Amino acid sequence: MNKTVLAIVGFLLVGGGVVYWNATQQASQGAGHAMVPPDTSALAEGAPIVDVDLPADLSDQAQIGKRAFDAKCAACHGTNAAGQNDVAPPLVHKIYEPSHHSDMAFILAAKNGVRAHHWNFGNMPAVKGLTDGDVKMIARYIRELQKENGIF
Repeated sequence: MNKTVLAIVGFLLVGGGVVYWNATQQASQGAGHAMVPPDTSALAEGAPIVDVDLPADLSDQAQIGKRAFDAKCAACHGTNAAGQNDVAPPLVHKIYEPSHHSDMAFILAAKNGVRAHHWNFGNMPAVKGLTDGDVKMIARYIRELQKENGIF
C-alpha cells in the first residue's frame, strides 16, 4: 500500500472513532440531561410553569439580585423565576443550568435580547436599565434558586 492510501484509511478510522465516541457520550447522558421544555398545555395563561423551592437564606449578592429580578424580570419570568405560561420561561429549569447557559448568557440576554430557541414564547427583548453588575447579581439569585431545586 502506498502512503496516501494508509493516510486515508487512518483518517477514516480516526473520524469513525470520533463519531462513535460522540454517539456513546450522548447515549450515556440519557434523558435526565435532555434540554426539553415541559409540556405546559394544561396550565392556565400566566400560571407558574415550575414549582420553586426557596432557600432558607440567600447570600447578600443574591438578595440584591432578587430585588433587581423583582423590578426588571419577574413581570415576564414570574415570581422566583418560575416562569409564566404563554409569557416567558422559568429560569429555575435544567435548560438554564450553568453548563448550558453561563452567567454571561444572562448578561448578553439582558443587554441584547435573545431569539427564541428553547421555548415558544417568542423573542426576548433587551432589558433597559440594567448594568452588567445588576445582571451578575440576578444570575447569583437564579443560581441559588437553581441549587435549592437540584439544578447545578
